[in-house]
Formats: sequence, structure tokens, C-alpha cells
Amino acid sequence: MIKRVCVFCASSHKVDSKYFDVAESTANLFAKNSITTVYGGGAVGLMGRLADVAMDKGGEVIGIIPSFMMDVEWGHKNITELILVKDMHERKKKLVENVDAIVILPGGSGTLEEAMEVITLKRLGKFTKPIIFVNTDGFYDSLFLLFEKMIEEKFMREEHRSMWQSVDDPENIISAIEKSPIWDESAINIAAV
Repeated sequence: MIKRVCVFCASSHKVDSKYFDVAESTANLFAKNSITTVYGGGAVGLMGRLADVAMDKGGEVIGIIPSFMMDVEWGHKNITELILVKDMHERKKKLVENVDAIVILPGGSGTLEEAMEVITLKRLGKFTKPIIFVNTDGFYDSLFLLFEKMIEEKFMREEHRSMWQSVDDPENIISAIEKSPIWDESAINIAAV
């Protein structure tokens, strides 16, 4: 049963409308299926759209944001719960606590950094839940090519390919989560190449 999903996404409000549509579709999907959205707590960009739509559709939204971002008024004031933390490290730790999956929408350096951390934790068996990239119009194709290069050059194992899944459309997120390969703490035994 999928009850709580963390979404990594951008705060930029200047991106193409197709990315806002993806955030909106993701929010609709979660609200319709009574899935709590956990995200970075922002009020603008894809973050803001995700939260606004989920709340408008009667969903539950939990934001986690460092206090310094509240000082510049980046935090969303109209969500179910906004949790303030001291810094970015604590934020990332809290975002993945007690979630059933991670969904990664298109984003910038912050989104990529969060994605790399959970993939690294999964490789070490410290995070074992599904990781789903929403690869809108091939947004993450270059990243997947880099992962392939890492595997080819023996920086990662062949088995590490199953740490993440990719979907082209948000409507496939739930089935991707449900079909994700089982991963557990024993992954530490194949972390090294």
C-alpha cells in the first residue's frame, strides 16, 4: 500500500509549462489515490504547483524546509504541515523518512543532488524504497547515459541499474512503484564493484 511519497522537484518558476503540467498531474494522481505528498516545502515553481494542486484536490501535503529559506519567504504557507529544519542536510534526511517511494520530477542542481544522495543510500542498503524518475520529454536521458557509462567503466555494477526506474508520464508512477524490484539492506554486499 502506497501511503506517503517524497517528490523532488524544481523551485524555478521560469521553466516550460510542460513541467508544470507534470507537477500538476503528479499532485492529482497522489490526491486521487490518498497518497500523502512529502516535498521540499517551497511555494513557487514546480514545488508550489505540486503543493497547490494536491491541496486543492483534498490531498495531504507535508513540506520540509530549512529555516533560512523561510527568512526569504520561500516556504509554502497553505499546506497540511510545514516542518522547519536547521539546514539542507537535515531536510534531505527528513524528506526520505517513512516514505514508500521517491519520485523525481525534472529539476535543477538541487533536485539532482537529492536524487544522487538517495541512489547512493540505496546502493549502500541504507534506503530501500523505489526511486522513480519522471523523464518528461527525455529530460533525464543524459543522466541515464552517464549511469550507463558508470556501469560500463566499472564504477557501478550491472545490478545497480535496478535501483531506479523511469516513466515518461506521471500516470505510470504508481505502477512503476508497485513493480520496482525488491531492494534491502543486503545491498551493501554488492555496493563495491
